[in-house]
Amino acid sequence: MKTYTAKPDELEKKWYIVDAADVPIGRTATKVATILQGKDKPTYTPHIDTGDYVVIINAAKVGLTGSKLEKKTYHRHTGWVGGLVTKNAREMLESKPNELIKAAVKGMLPKTKLGRAMFKKLKVHEGPCPEHGYQAQKAEVLALTK
Repeated sequence: MKTYTAKPDELEKKWYIVDAADVPIGRTATKVATILQGKDKPTYTPHIDTGDYVVIINAAKVGLTGSKLEKKTYHRHTGWVGGLVTKNAREMLESKPNELIKAAVKGMLPKTKLGRAMFKKLKVHEGPCPEHGYQAQKAEVLALTK
């Protein structure tokens, strides 16, 4: 019996909408990373991008458990000497909730060219469903447990 290898021209890409309101960020990120990689499909092939597109809505209402709002920190560097910028999760949630979710999902994807291609299929929006503008793709709503 031969091993099945998916071919890029045979794949069908689907679109999913995930509502992140009041769902823990880790639970959201693991499910989204699994879909972006295509690991939820029987045609999963590690060296080919078999994943689907994901639109996350209500990013500003994402849930963080415990004391993560104050203790979890995010770092970035401006490129200048002494340019390390550190923010906690509360500041990130107030200023850039999209980046908070993107950082969680990106950390769960492979650190390769393929991982960067998978990450491009993620769309994150702060507001509710009518504002995202992906109705033409006939996206399926994916419910996450709280």
